Amino acid sequence: MTVSILIFLPVIAALVVLLFKNGTAKHAALTFSVAELAIALYFLSKFVPDATTQFRVDMPWIPKMGVYFTAGIDGISMILVLLTTILVPLIILTTYKHQYKNEGAFYALILFMQAGMLVVFTALDGFLFYVGWEAALIPIYFICSLWGGENRIRVTLKFFIYTFSGSLFMLLAIIYLYLQSPSNTYNLFDFYKLSLDAHHQAFVFWAFFLAFAIKMPVFPLHTWQPDTYTEAPSAGTMMLSGIMLKMGVYGVIRWMIPNAPLGFFDWQSMTIMLSVIGIGYASIIAFKQNDGKRLVAYSSIAHVGLIAAGIFVFTIEGLQGAMIQMLSHGINVVGMFFIWDIISRRLNTRQLSDLGGIAKVAPKFAVAFLIIVLGTVALPLTNGFVGEFLLLSSVFQWNIWMVTAAGLTMIFGAVYMLRMYKKVMHGPTNDLTITFIDISGSETIALSVICALIIIIGIYPQPILHISEASVTHLFNVVYPKFPQLK
Repeated sequence: MTVSILIFLPVIAALVVLLFKNGTAKHAALTFSVAELAIALYFLSKFVPDATTQFRVDMPWIPKMGVYFTAGIDGISMILVLLTTILVPLIILTTYKHQYKNEGAFYALILFMQAGMLVVFTALDGFLFYVGWEAALIPIYFICSLWGGENRIRVTLKFFIYTFSGSLFMLLAIIYLYLQSPSNTYNLFDFYKLSLDAHHQAFVFWAFFLAFAIKMPVFPLHTWQPDTYTEAPSAGTMMLSGIMLKMGVYGVIRWMIPNAPLGFFDWQSMTIMLSVIGIGYASIIAFKQNDGKRLVAYSSIAHVGLIAAGIFVFTIEGLQGAMIQMLSHGINVVGMFFIWDIISRRLNTRQLSDLGGIAKVAPKFAVAFLIIVLGTVALPLTNGFVGEFLLLSSVFQWNIWMVTAAGLTMIFGAVYMLRMYKKVMHGPTNDLTITFIDISGSETIALSVICALIIIIGIYPQPILHISEASVTHLFNVVYPKFPQLK
């Protein structure tokens, strides 16, 4: 069995789900997404945690142009495959109490988007990687523009312009590497073997950096994110924040740094500085937010800023921290946006000033909300702690002042998240919140799974770290000797 089944099943599922109407579409989409998760877990059970690429498919696609359908899974890819296949059924489950116009198209777009992201996370051919990148972008554009909020057209157009512009820069880098390849292929490992000078690598670095920094996003290329997250339907926001932004992080690890180590080395300080500035900026703006969904959006920028800083320091510890933190952040941010989806659907508001006392009328909801908040602020024994500890430790090795700035702003993050919880859940109830109904049915299932993952990964993270350890170490050993100070 090869990775092709993971890629093509969601495409087939999307075409099938498109035919369904009414409530049947969501059931079919959930069934297909659970089947996809089962296949991913089967691959995990057969996966050998070494540095090799497994479950590989390698077929001619456009051989005259050097394009092959080449994909596979190593330890780095496996983490992202698990993230995608775990979160998509959870995201679909969170939509069960929503009614969408043309549900078949809505859920088909989610599944097609899943296929595109899995292509990105498994592609070993540059052309295939770009196709997957664009294939994931198109569905989320329609999800946001057709089912989003009042300002969805303006906001979605801004999002599309940002991300599509970045994609074009990435395409230029991929084509340039292809033209430099003696074998005239887009094969990733052939790209790794190229010996470009610092000047040409600087071009490759900037072309990749603009694409990936927009997607993550890194300050100051983040301005599309809060508006898009706020205006997108909840499921779209979860797909964007939980999975899609990880495409940028993955691209930095797999494509940018290994293909342009000299260019990266020259601009390393700048990338780390921008990441740390993003943490502080987003944390300060989050303090001022009264809209809960927008507050979580800025919180996400801060957390991804720390992931980016840990990667750009480029140590094994930082890379491992980024891997587990990508998984943890995806789980936590989906949980947080689902919390605000429940509040918004029941009370028709997301304003903190309108809320209070919900814990008194919804104890199960209060417990789930608290666990997700604690995971988000990286309390020890929750999933957020291990990744943040490794990332901060990595940044500390690079510069004590940078880690001080990053650490202080992460403390700010804990303050505004706990402050948010207090405003929403504690204090007296009012005429609005007294009507709040506790979670039930699909809401209970989705939040229970999210809370269980937060606790289990926090208590015992070693299996996750073990999956990626060999691949991360191998990548580091391939790239690090190319840095100038070691020549």
